[in-house]
Amino acid sequence: MLVASREQEMVDLPRPLGLGGELARRLQATIRDGALAPGDKLPTEKQLAEHYGVSRAVVREAIARLKSEGYVASRQGAGAFVVARPGQTSFRMTPGDLRHAFELRGAIEVAAAELAARRRQPQDLIAIRAAFAAMQAALAAPGAEAAQSGVVSDDAFHAAIAAATHNPLIQRFLDFLAHQFSETRQLTWAGLPLKPGNAAAAQAEHAALLAALEAADPIAAAAAARAHVAGAAARFGLQQEDAAPC
Repeated sequence: MLVASREQEMVDLPRPLGLGGELARRLQATIRDGALAPGDKLPTEKQLAEHYGVSRAVVREAIARLKSEGYVASRQGAGAFVVARPGQTSFRMTPGDLRHAFELRGAIEVAAAELAARRRQPQDLIAIRAAFAAMQAALAAPGAEAAQSGVVSDDAFHAAIAAATHNPLIQRFLDFLAHQFSETRQLTWAGLPLKPGNAAAAQAEHAALLAALEAADPIAAAAAARAHVAGAAARFGLQQEDAAPC
């Protein structure tokens, strides 16, 4: 039982991580460990607030996160219950969790680039080059509108590489993650008016990746993709070894 009694010792949550997010992570761990099993009802807002020493507003935020991440579902008038397959029906990255986002990007985009270099067809290169040219045009006209065009084109560039793998599961998975990865790309292009060097550096990495794909060189494509993700991470203060797995 998660909440045994009012006399149970209050559990402190670390404040710097954000109370709602930290409470959601604690409850996720409780569900994964089996203390709350599929079909079990979560304790009431009042019980959770007293147990963890937080406000009911924090509890509501945590439960909202659990719902959005596929751990619990509400039943009208009955409360929130653990779903049959907690955490397995949706995917969401926590805002600000850049290190893990870049690690995931590295793991997926490096493999996709290597496979695309082996399998790309002429029509694939046409799509990849078109997205690259659109990013180049965005660089030539810095500003908010150009920055947004750069983000869209950056997404299209990576989507075209995924399509060039000719593996529908890879393409669908990257489509599924597109919004999450796009958020890390926005950080590069959003700085165009103030930090044009970020977008220019990213475009140089794109050029190396495009060249490897044109040469049908899977080793060079994987290396270029790895360097691109590591470079993007480094521009946001992350160490290369933390962001780009081999």
